[in-house]
Amino acid sequence: MNQSNSNSGIRATRGAQRDVIAGGILFAAIILFVGTGGSVVSAVVRQLQGVGETDNLMVTALLLNIALIIFGWRRYRELMSEMGERIAAEDRANKLAVTDPLTGLANRRGVAEDAAELFMQARKSQRQLAFLMLDLDDFKRINDLYGHEAGDAVLSAISARMREITPPEALLARLGGDEFGCVILYDADAPETVETMASNLVESIARPVVHEKNAFDITTSIGISSSKSGAESVEILMRRADIAMYAAKRLGKDRFAWFEPGMEDELHARNDVELAMRRGIPLGEFMPYFEPQIDLASGQLIGFEMLARWMHDGMLVEPDTFIAIAEDTSLIESLSLAIMEQAMIEARGWPDHISLSVNISPVQLRDPWMAQKIVKLLTETGFPARRLVVEITESSLFQNLELAQTIVTSLKNQGIRVALDDFGTGYSSLSHLRALPFDRIKIDKSFVLSMAESTDSRAIVKAVVGLGDSLGLPVTAEGIEDADTAHRMREMGAEIGQGYHYSRPVGIEGARRLLGDYGMPIITDAQRETAALREDDERRAAG
Repeated sequence: MNQSNSNSGIRATRGAQRDVIAGGILFAAIILFVGTGGSVVSAVVRQLQGVGETDNLMVTALLLNIALIIFGWRRYRELMSEMGERIAAEDRANKLAVTDPLTGLANRRGVAEDAAELFMQARKSQRQLAFLMLDLDDFKRINDLYGHEAGDAVLSAISARMREITPPEALLARLGGDEFGCVILYDADAPETVETMASNLVESIARPVVHEKNAFDITTSIGISSSKSGAESVEILMRRADIAMYAAKRLGKDRFAWFEPGMEDELHARNDVELAMRRGIPLGEFMPYFEPQIDLASGQLIGFEMLARWMHDGMLVEPDTFIAIAEDTSLIESLSLAIMEQAMIEARGWPDHISLSVNISPVQLRDPWMAQKIVKLLTETGFPARRLVVEITESSLFQNLELAQTIVTSLKNQGIRVALDDFGTGYSSLSHLRALPFDRIKIDKSFVLSMAESTDSRAIVKAVVGLGDSLGLPVTAEGIEDADTAHRMREMGAEIGQGYHYSRPVGIEGARRLLGDYGMPIITDAQRETAALREDDERRAAG
């Protein structure tokens, strides 16, 4: 027990003791008055009639008795007032214990208690209970960029919109942070009513929230569970709705998803992968792979793009298995920096004109210190900044253009080149090119892969190449898988190509062989040290 609770307990004990004493005094006074009051009053009356004398001691005792009764009555009234205040305070405390102070909605404890009652009502009325778990997508960036006051304003606005959309009997709650809950009763044969409400919530929350001249675009992912699926408690409903909500996020966010039994198995599998990743990163299980980049005019190797691979339990794991999980669990930074360090150490032995391209995840682009972390790696590994190309996807710019501008500017100031990756996927591309000083444009490979079958894709590729030429930006074409595509891209004016036509991504030894095939032997650290020692010996001999 803490000190304040202890002091409160002492004060309460002492107050109760005083109340008992006061009650005892009042009770004794009443008994005494009943026992003596009649005889004293009779004696006073006889004295007034001249037929007797009054016992002054008894009169004094009676007066004292009356005083005690008055004291006891006043204390009784005080006790009743105090009791009323205590009850009111307890009511306020109980309300605060189950209410979120910011939004006025129920909190996690409150929704658990009230939902339990709704659960019983559902059983009695032969209806079903639906639990909707809402999580605001990428809400953290609002707090990080604009402060918690702006974040609180957004949360309050969202709670008001929830009240507007949901029926009056719905139970609404803020479960914590940017997570909300909604509990409603519905007819088992009409689940579409729940879906309609969920869809309306998604649409309403997606409307911009205006606060102090700033408009915040926020979306929500909603998971829905139902007692119809066999959930026997509110806790199970909440857990299943939470699982479904994360499934909605994996499907692209800004949508809702019903809980399905397979989701729970998938969640366990993802948790297993996450735990294995947390163990594997410090053990060096993640490693760089390299995809060659070719000058389309000369056919010469001019660089490599670094890709992530995972050697786990003796098997090579492709990035589709772990990148999304790494981004969802904030492991992407430590993973990316670990393989980037390995790649830089290897690439410093490559010929001086061979560049190293690295990809920055949209999650990493939310970190205002990202540029400094990359520069720190360059310093620690001794890799030249002018040979590094940082690739940023167009979609990540759309999420936060201002922060991206700051990071790109910081990288450029260090001599690092920056490429716009996946260009053409449709996120105000021209405005991004005007706002940010890119050095290269990379055409999204989906357009290159579908050029042979799609006239639209050919038109987009041609337009992007023409745009790059007019802006003086070299264009890289990904997804070149045959000689015909390579020829076509060269004729269109693309300068750099990469894809399976040249090589699949290879490990460190494979990259060394490719360099050798192009007549570019690497200089290892051992060779560099030997050369330095030889120069020292020659210098001493000459001196």
